Amino acid sequence: MSRKNLYCLLSLVVISFLSCNTQNKDSRPNILFVIADDQSFSHTSFSGSRWVETPAFDRVAKEGLYFTNAYTPNAKCAPSRAIILTGRNSWQLEAAANHWPFFPEKYQTFPEVLANIGYFIGRTGKGWAPGIAKKNGKPRELVGPNYISHQISPPTKEISKNNYFKNFLHFLEDKPDEKPFFFWFGAHEPHRNYSYGSGVAIGKKETAMLNTIPPIFPLTETVKNDLLDYAFEIEHFDQQLNKMLDHLETTGMLENTLVIVTSDNGMPFPRVKGQVYPYDHHLPLAIRWGEGIKKPGRVIDQFVSFADIAPSILSAAQVALEESNMQPIEGKNWQDYFNNSFSTATSAQHQFILIGKERHDVGRENDGGYPVRGIVTKEYAYIINFEPTRWPAGNPETGYLNTDGSPTKTEILNRNRKQDSTLWKLAFGKRSAEELYDLKIDPYCLNNLANVNSFNEIKEELKNKLIKNLTVQKDPRMTDPHTPIFDSYPYADKNTQNFHERWSRGEKINTGWVNPTDFEKNAK
Repeated sequence: MSRKNLYCLLSLVVISFLSCNTQNKDSRPNILFVIADDQSFSHTSFSGSRWVETPAFDRVAKEGLYFTNAYTPNAKCAPSRAIILTGRNSWQLEAAANHWPFFPEKYQTFPEVLANIGYFIGRTGKGWAPGIAKKNGKPRELVGPNYISHQISPPTKEISKNNYFKNFLHFLEDKPDEKPFFFWFGAHEPHRNYSYGSGVAIGKKETAMLNTIPPIFPLTETVKNDLLDYAFEIEHFDQQLNKMLDHLETTGMLENTLVIVTSDNGMPFPRVKGQVYPYDHHLPLAIRWGEGIKKPGRVIDQFVSFADIAPSILSAAQVALEESNMQPIEGKNWQDYFNNSFSTATSAQHQFILIGKERHDVGRENDGGYPVRGIVTKEYAYIINFEPTRWPAGNPETGYLNTDGSPTKTEILNRNRKQDSTLWKLAFGKRSAEELYDLKIDPYCLNNLANVNSFNEIKEELKNKLIKNLTVQKDPRMTDPHTPIFDSYPYADKNTQNFHERWSRGEKINTGWVNPTDFEKNAK
């Protein structure tokens, strides 16, 4: 062998050794966290939908774990994302229990922890929002710097111009070779608004494809088109994820990347987003992690919470919770699911889920919220409405501000104006102090059983379990059911502060997320 060939061989050996040594030096996984904005559980092709095609989500589910009972404890953007980031339920997060809050400085997020231990972190799209986060008076990025320089010409004017995939590549180009990454892909889709008819005109869908229309919506062509427009935006989001997965696979990074795909809350339709029923809180969740998941392809039926995400990611990144400097975490680590070592003890922790909300969008007197707590099992849902005299979706005269404007919302309101109030009562009407639903026969929670004598024992059992768990978690409403504490936290959006009072005085306020016709001028 010539000296030249020997030198080349030795060089290759050294490079290979150094490469292996570097890899061994840091075996922690990369993490790609993917979150849609307003997508319900049922709306993936993996769940059986015929009118939504999600090959990227399906791939993650097939090659990893698919969770059939993943829930957010609070079905609204800001509080749901705060739960993800902190591992605490929203009633444990002070101001961050609300929509549009000032995020409390004392709550460190898991991406901030990852950055502190050597991860290269970043995001594209929607991170924690809406609200204001600062530390020592300076803006605070709760999920990392935002990569937004690359744009596309979107298929509709309502779809984000963000080129999510190219911005992910930009992030990877900036990443130091020796560091693992955490990247938050926060799609703006399928958040409203939509370009009406785009699902049919551009997505080439047909209303005949719709095999699942919840009975809480009118069965009309208008609503069908609204649903297909929603599906079209989900598919745009999924296509961007598919490009990211392909790139990671091509570059050899996919097998050591923990990929989590989910949504923050249910679809932006009446009685779903921002409300407190299982259909609102039940969300898609699929996780892929190469050899980090034993026996991939499994379906997990136990209940898991968004509060579980932070401790599970930190565990995968080899961070001990007691060393994270985070406030005490309520969520449970999913390592047993990853290892396929599910135990009886783990099973007991995942037999139910707690849900609730405080102040979402405003429009009530004094910016009051609609406080709720509930518990969901596979058989039943039990709900306490602490202020049942208030309007659950916002006051009629101020446009039901906790329900996004949409063709479906307009259809329901117009039906009510024509004396057909059935669907209006479900979406907007006042509710009983207690609600109980048999989910086996009533998955959309249409028939309240709370006052049916034969269900008293079940109701009391669920109520006691709810109160017991919330008391342990130090929920302020367990000390004082009518506590004003959550409503007293400042509302961060100056445009809509004191909305009801200002609107009543005739002030014109920007209400771009609802339609002008949503305001019920003659409402009582």
